[in-house]
Amino acid sequence: MTQGEHHHRSVRVRIEGRVQGVGFRYWTERIARELGLAGWVRNRRDGSVEALFSGPAEQVGEMLDRTHEGPAGAVVTSVRIVEESGDPPHGFDVLPTV
Repeated sequence: MTQGEHHHRSVRVRIEGRVQGVGFRYWTERIARELGLAGWVRNRRDGSVEALFSGPAEQVGEMLDRTHEGPAGAVVTSVRIVEESGDPPHGFDVLPTV
Protein backbone atom coordinates (compact mmCIF):
# COMPACT_ATOMS: atom_id res chain seq x y z
CA MET A 1 0.00 0.00 0.00
CA THR A 2 1.13 3.52 -0.61
CA GLN A 3 1.47 6.20 2.02
CA GLY A 4 -1.66 7.94 0.68
CA GLU A 5 -3.75 4.86 1.42
CA HIS A 6 -2.81 5.22 5.11
CA HIS A 7 -3.33 8.96 5.27
CA HIS A 8 -7.09 9.04 5.84
CA ARG A 9 -8.86 7.07 8.56
CA SER A 10 -12.47 6.81 9.70
CA VAL A 11 -13.48 5.03 12.90
CA ARG A 12 -16.71 4.57 14.84
CA VAL A 13 -16.26 4.40 18.59
CA ARG A 14 -18.45 3.45 21.54
CA ILE A 15 -17.32 5.00 24.82
CA GLU A 16 -18.64 3.53 28.07
CA GLY A 17 -18.39 4.47 31.72
CA ARG A 18 -19.51 7.71 33.37
CA VAL A 19 -19.68 9.57 30.06
CA GLN A 20 -23.10 11.23 30.12
CA GLY A 21 -23.86 14.31 32.20
CA VAL A 22 -20.20 15.39 32.15
CA GLY A 23 -20.12 17.37 28.87
CA PHE A 24 -18.55 14.52 26.92
CA ARG A 25 -20.28 15.33 23.62
CA TYR A 26 -19.30 18.99 23.64
CA TRP A 27 -15.76 18.18 24.78
CA THR A 28 -15.54 15.68 21.91
CA GLU A 29 -16.82 18.23 19.41
CA ARG A 30 -14.27 20.84 20.59
CA ILE A 31 -11.29 18.46 20.47
CA ALA A 32 -12.31 16.96 17.12
CA ARG A 33 -12.60 20.43 15.58
CA GLU A 34 -9.22 21.44 17.05
CA LEU A 35 -7.70 18.36 15.41
CA GLY A 36 -9.42 19.10 12.08
CA LEU A 37 -11.59 15.98 12.14
CA ALA A 38 -14.98 15.44 10.55
CA GLY A 39 -17.70 13.26 12.02
CA TRP A 40 -20.28 13.32 14.78
CA VAL A 41 -20.94 12.44 18.41
CA ARG A 42 -24.15 11.44 20.22
CA ASN A 43 -25.42 9.97 23.46
CA ARG A 44 -27.03 6.55 23.40
CA ARG A 45 -29.95 5.57 25.62
CA ASP A 46 -27.83 2.77 27.13
CA GLY A 47 -25.62 5.42 28.80
CA SER A 48 -22.73 5.25 26.35
CA VAL A 49 -21.46 7.85 23.88
CA GLU A 50 -20.97 6.99 20.21
CA ALA A 51 -18.85 8.93 17.75
CA LEU A 52 -17.44 8.85 14.25
CA PHE A 53 -14.02 10.40 13.68
CA SER A 54 -12.72 10.92 10.16
CA GLY A 55 -9.56 12.65 8.96
CA PRO A 56 -5.79 12.29 8.82
CA ALA A 57 -4.76 9.03 10.51
CA GLU A 58 -2.42 10.77 12.96
CA GLN A 59 -5.15 13.14 14.18
CA VAL A 60 -7.70 10.31 14.45
CA GLY A 61 -5.16 8.43 16.58
CA GLU A 62 -4.70 11.50 18.79
CA MET A 63 -8.49 11.79 19.21
CA LEU A 64 -8.72 8.13 20.18
CA ASP A 65 -5.98 8.61 22.78
CA ARG A 66 -7.80 11.59 24.28
CA THR A 67 -11.13 9.74 24.23
CA HIS A 68 -9.77 7.25 26.76
CA GLU A 69 -9.57 10.12 29.28
CA GLY A 70 -12.46 12.38 28.28
CA PRO A 71 -13.36 15.67 29.97
CA ALA A 72 -13.08 16.41 33.68
CA GLY A 73 -15.68 14.36 35.54
CA ALA A 74 -15.73 11.50 33.04
CA VAL A 75 -14.67 7.98 33.98
CA VAL A 76 -14.07 6.00 30.79
CA THR A 77 -14.15 2.24 31.31
CA SER A 78 -14.22 1.08 27.68
CA VAL A 79 -13.56 2.44 24.18
CA ARG A 80 -14.57 0.09 21.38
CA ILE A 81 -13.22 1.02 17.94
CA VAL A 82 -14.51 -0.17 14.56
CA GLU A 83 -12.79 0.92 11.34
CA GLU A 84 -15.24 2.51 8.87
CA SER A 85 -15.19 2.87 5.10
CA GLY A 86 -17.13 5.03 2.70
CA ASP A 87 -17.20 8.74 2.05
CA PRO A 88 -16.03 10.86 4.98
CA PRO A 89 -18.56 13.30 6.45
CA HIS A 90 -18.17 17.07 6.25
CA GLY A 91 -17.82 19.06 9.45
CA PHE A 92 -18.36 17.79 12.98
CA ASP A 93 -21.81 17.63 14.57
CA VAL A 94 -23.46 16.79 17.86
CA LEU A 95 -26.39 14.53 16.99
CA PRO A 96 -29.57 13.70 18.95
CA THR A 97 -29.62 10.77 21.36
CA VAL A 98 -30.47 7.35 19.90
